[in-house]
Amino acid sequence: MRIYTLNKIKVFLKKLPRILGERAFLTFLGLLFLSLLFGGSLFYYYDILIQKQKTEVQFKPERFKEEVFNNVLKEWEEREKRLKEAELKEYLNPFQLPVFNTTTSTAATTTEGLPR
Repeated sequence: MRIYTLNKIKVFLKKLPRILGERAFLTFLGLLFLSLLFGGSLFYYYDILIQKQKTEVQFKPERFKEEVFNNVLKEWEEREKRLKEAELKEYLNPFQLPVFNTTTSTAATTTEGLPR
């Protein structure tokens, strides 16, 4: 008997999209009604019930923590200092040929002894 009812449910679920498509307007109205019920229940739960309870929330304002603020400020100043140091540093150009000191050897710079 269980297998018979499971097969019946399986057949019904296969036909369900077609049935809902043939009755599109009624399906739309049903889904609209369900969404309104769901939205209304959420509104009731999160707004109306809370107002009815009128529980006083003990609000304790957060105090300004100077020690934490000073630590953050110190960290920012250190980062700013490192960034300024990086801006002033001159890096070597990796695409430029290295310049050699030619003051000791003048023979390499003259072209008098080279064949033509």
